[in-house]
Amino acid sequence: MTSAAPLGASVPTDRPEMFGSDLSRLQLAADGGAGLQACIDRRQPAVIDDFAASWPALRRWSPERLSLRVGDRVVRVFDASFGEPGRNYMRSVDVMPFSRFLDQVLDQGRDLRMFLYNISRQVPELLDDIEFPDIGLNFSRRFVFTFFGCRGSTTPLHYDIDMGQVFHTVIRGRRRVRLFAPDQSRALYRHPFTVRSYVDLDAPDFATWPALANARGYEVVLEPGQTLFMPPGWWHEFHYLEPGIGVSFRSPDRRLGSRLRGAVNLLAVSPADRLANRMLGRRWFAWKGRQAVRRARQLQSKRTT
Repeated sequence: MTSAAPLGASVPTDRPEMFGSDLSRLQLAADGGAGLQACIDRRQPAVIDDFAASWPALRRWSPERLSLRVGDRVVRVFDASFGEPGRNYMRSVDVMPFSRFLDQVLDQGRDLRMFLYNISRQVPELLDDIEFPDIGLNFSRRFVFTFFGCRGSTTPLHYDIDMGQVFHTVIRGRRRVRLFAPDQSRALYRHPFTVRSYVDLDAPDFATWPALANARGYEVVLEPGQTLFMPPGWWHEFHYLEPGIGVSFRSPDRRLGSRLRGAVNLLAVSPADRLANRMLGRRWFAWKGRQAVRRARQLQSKRTT
């Protein structure tokens, strides 16, 4: 394994160095998947250069060809208000034909998003354009998700609610990814009952979020054709440097604890959060923010004792 080159944006000298660039970079063909298995065992993320090397999607999934093939499908779209308290919390903001969405987002740059769009259910014919590599993992063929974003859009800092192993492949458009290990949750001010953090990593306010100064993670830029492996519970923020399309595979974690936690998140924690948001709105959001601050203070107290 070799280290990825420093690909992130420069960090001003008046703030802590939050991000390293020493993420493992793998070639499955070179070692038969041994390097990836080592990363899975250590629960460490990695960039894989040839996971999707033979995928027809890399050639076929232009906005024009997708519009011709499946442009008449009606899709739900989201905007930046997805995680904010209020009526749009965790909800789509509009529905439109897929071709219109592609035109507005990938060509016109409107800040609308599609994420967790399950092509296995919605457009199964597109599954012919991707391949499931034989690397000893049980990939779910019922949950193949696609992601779309305009240039400059950011998918905020979060970890995946189902606690699965994620393989995210970039089909079109470079994107910057920031990653933090699960043990960084308190320093990132995770809101309870959610998998979200609301800290601003581009302009961190250390007066408001002092524990954030102790957070340490990785930053990498993914190129089309590259795949990012993310172990369960790893925090990630995606920023689209160019209009982009991505595909994610999921594989269940071997650890029973992670699988149980994912089930509880999906079946109990997330529904409770949505119900409380509908009933209490901003008061619920403010309470979660106070709890995040309290937990971060506890973390700092432990570090100073």
